[in-house]
Amino acid sequence: MDQLKDLPTWAIIGITGLTGITIWITRLFLHTFFFHPLAHFPGPKFSALSNFNYSWSYMGGRQPYDILKLHERYGLRSHLLRIIIGPVVRVAPNELSFNSAQSWKDIYSPRKDRAIFVKSDFYEGGNFADQASSIVSERDPERHSSMRKFLASAFSDRSLREQEGIVSEAIDKFISQVGERGNSKDGVDMTMWTNLLTFDIIGELAFGESFHGLETGNVHSWITVVTESMGQSGLSDFLKRFPIFGRVFLKLNPKWLNSLMDGAIKHQTYTIDLVKRRIHQKTNRRDFISYLLVERNASQISDIQLAAHASDFVIAGSETTATCLSTIIFYIGRDQRIREKLQQEIRSAFRNDKDINGHSTSSLKYLHAVCLEALRIFPPTGTRFAAGRAGSWRTIVSTNPLASSLGSANFDAPWDFRPERWLGLSVEDELEASQPFSMGSRSCLRSRIVLFMYIVGIKLTMNR
Repeated sequence: MDQLKDLPTWAIIGITGLTGITIWITRLFLHTFFFHPLAHFPGPKFSALSNFNYSWSYMGGRQPYDILKLHERYGLRSHLLRIIIGPVVRVAPNELSFNSAQSWKDIYSPRKDRAIFVKSDFYEGGNFADQASSIVSERDPERHSSMRKFLASAFSDRSLREQEGIVSEAIDKFISQVGERGNSKDGVDMTMWTNLLTFDIIGELAFGESFHGLETGNVHSWITVVTESMGQSGLSDFLKRFPIFGRVFLKLNPKWLNSLMDGAIKHQTYTIDLVKRRIHQKTNRRDFISYLLVERNASQISDIQLAAHASDFVIAGSETTATCLSTIIFYIGRDQRIREKLQQEIRSAFRNDKDINGHSTSSLKYLHAVCLEALRIFPPTGTRFAAGRAGSWRTIVSTNPLASSLGSANFDAPWDFRPERWLGLSVEDELEASQPFSMGSRSCLRSRIVLFMYIVGIKLTMNR
């Protein structure tokens, strides 16, 4: 201590600061790798220390595949946890990713012996957040259950049958346009055209009017606003996980936030306008809104609430559907064996297009297997839940759809497109590991309609 008295003030301050930093780092490492409730879960060491790996991967657009790699690297190791609770990887300081058939049931299905998991705060915010929650953004299980009951009639089997005409008409336009443009030397961008198809269909079902993408060959300006805002979700999540950096970023880049807010305002304004136009239409047509209007008085649903739900229909039911539909077209176009087998099944079942509908396609097992395999290869995004624990600590748990459906522990040759695996011809596949529409109370309401769109679309295409 006497030696310290002889040191200049700046040196004492430096030594004190260095000592404090050393103690802080030591405590951080001890807590992270030995005393943190998740310390015994496998995963990258840096992911246990910081959210940086998670956020960087998310912003890079390859996060599902990065998490798949983590499961292949850590989840297959001989580990006591794998025996007890199944394959799991720690992907962030307070976040665990699972990828087994059992984890789908444990996390997403309701159980009598525990409370329902609550959606993570990732789903807070978004469109209409300051005015009304929606079926996607609502985190409270009870309120979400009430919303689901309100929306159920719009997605019933009866509703599906009544909407077949709308879907089939759009598919006819799609086939006609793709057929004409396919003769050009440049070919056809099927990803773009399947997006035009699904957006037009969802527009008809959610708002009672098409976006006319199939007629013009152009993406509607409103859809551009929606997709651009969705592309900012990675950066938004990064700023939320790193609040100090986020405040600095927003201070230095106010235009980014202003642009995001302008896009949200445009989206909300146009959505409300579409919903109000549909409400005041005097028509007997059956679509999503027609069913909701019957139920809205009893449920006391406002125009804003209807707009929030309709917005979810468009965002959740269009681009993801188009991606899977593009996957189907890609694989049946590339594999002659699958294409010929599918053609044989379809053409032996129907004499003309008029016989093709949702009911008549249900008996075509190979076609259904092709759809399920496409959904396995490119599943829609999943849902992350917050699991409460003692004190203030909370962790996020989820079953990663891609890591589950492409995991080598669940499927033989997971990257190969094999419809036969859904026909019971492979004993090595854990088919329940693929849950493209999730499971339980948070499962996707649109699953029947999406499968109908796949089936009718492909059957019409293959029958031409």
